[in-house]
Amino acid sequence: MKIEKLQPELNLATVRDGRGGIFTFYPKDPIVEFNFMFIKAHKVRGNHFHPEFDEYFLVTSGEGIMVTKDSVDSKEEFIYLTTGQAVHTPKGTRHVFYAITDCTAVAMLTKKWNDCKVPIVHENLGMGKGDHGDPSYKGPKS
Repeated sequence: MKIEKLQPELNLATVRDGRGGIFTFYPKDPIVEFNFMFIKAHKVRGNHFHPEFDEYFLVTSGEGIMVTKDSVDSKEEFIYLTTGQAVHTPKGTRHVFYAITDCTAVAMLTKKWNDCKVPIVHENLGMGKGDHGDPSYKGPKS
């Protein structure tokens, strides 16, 4: 599987002081853009790959699964994610996030979307249709 679940570091002093905890993630490449998103329960974000940048995805509330396939015809693999967990998706890796509950997340990119010649290539990975820019998505009925 190309998608990697990230393990944060924790300074135990931030837990011992009784105020909570600070969990730190270290990306392999510099982050140049980040997006805050809402994903409703049982909806998807993805069904695509990014040919020009890596994506880091941090769930800030809720739970879901990040699904990937090596090819459209291959068996899917998944990583379960819940609040505070993150994954790294290298460029060229097909992926889709399926929200089990209402979720919020932050997607962080290693290249600015608007600087890409081709920022996204859509493919249906079998987890449901619909995504920003998906040419087959007809939108809600008015």
